[in-house]
Amino acid sequence: MEGFEEASSSENVLDLSRLNLNNNSLDSLSEKRRKDTTQLYLCYNRMTGLPESISLFSNLEFLDISNNALSVISEDITRLTKLKTLIAKNNRLNNSSLPKDFGSLQLEVLNLSGNRFEEMPSQCLQLLRLQSLSLGGNRLKSIPAEIESLASLELLYLGGNQISSIPAELANLPCLCYLVLCDNRIQSVPPQLNKLHSLRSLSLHNNLLTYLPREILSLVHLQELSLRGNPLVVRFVKDMTYDPPSLLELAGRTIKSRNLPYSHKDLPSHLVNYLDMASKCPNPKCAGVYFDSCVRHIKFVDFCGKYRLPLMHYLCSPECTSPCSSNPQSDADSDDDNSVPADRLQRVLLG
Repeated sequence: MEGFEEASSSENVLDLSRLNLNNNSLDSLSEKRRKDTTQLYLCYNRMTGLPESISLFSNLEFLDISNNALSVISEDITRLTKLKTLIAKNNRLNNSSLPKDFGSLQLEVLNLSGNRFEEMPSQCLQLLRLQSLSLGGNRLKSIPAEIESLASLELLYLGGNQISSIPAELANLPCLCYLVLCDNRIQSVPPQLNKLHSLRSLSLHNNLLTYLPREILSLVHLQELSLRGNPLVVRFVKDMTYDPPSLLELAGRTIKSRNLPYSHKDLPSHLVNYLDMASKCPNPKCAGVYFDSCVRHIKFVDFCGKYRLPLMHYLCSPECTSPCSSNPQSDADSDDDNSVPADRLQRVLLG
């Protein structure tokens, strides 16, 4: 054990990385050494499983078991009641690898990047104190709606997966500052993300985006937006769809546009609720409203006085759209396009 003691950089830190340890190599450590250790490094040891004696590190707060051959994390880890950080990058973990009671840990930082997860483990969604969650470089195809339960999350790293869509529930994370979704297959960004008022950095490079929702302009703390490697950067795609309005919609538009009074005494409650859901057309030259029937319209808007990005608008009718230009970069300037202040976005990364 003298070599173990020498590998330690302080009485609280025990670094046993790159020592070719097997699954039982911790058994000969003294009880005092286990008790004193708050940080333990077991990286690059070709370990296939955690030693049972890991549970005897009663004061352990930080554990790094990255770059091993772990295919399972045993129940012993759930006895580490003081553990706050678990780094388990680059192993062979999958959705059957975590113990059932893994969610009972008081983790604040969890890094499971570079493994074989095909779904976000349900146990991770029970870690309500989690501030940082990294699952990059796995095989995730989706983000579960239950992600909203991680209300303390500040960093979410899901780059390098096979994710095709972003659930609206992701917007219910009030503390989220850094969202990394690069190198996936995402085709659109839900407008609900405008509720991420704490968001500072949004990484969306190397996806399949052709436009952004105009609501992204309301992310007042956003300082960095990474978009390189998306179709919106290299080509302009204009996609207009329009469903003819129903009789209900036409009647509702007439009532709202003419400011006709109504109340629960005049109409059934479901019609009153319907009328109250009217959306005002964002075109300043139009006083119209819409309910279910609208035009999806992509328009370029200035960012930082240097970049022009296609944003998605919803207008009340095709007459509200601006005529197409032969030059996409000069398409459809209108009175409602105000340049984003230079201090709003410090970096827009397109290349």
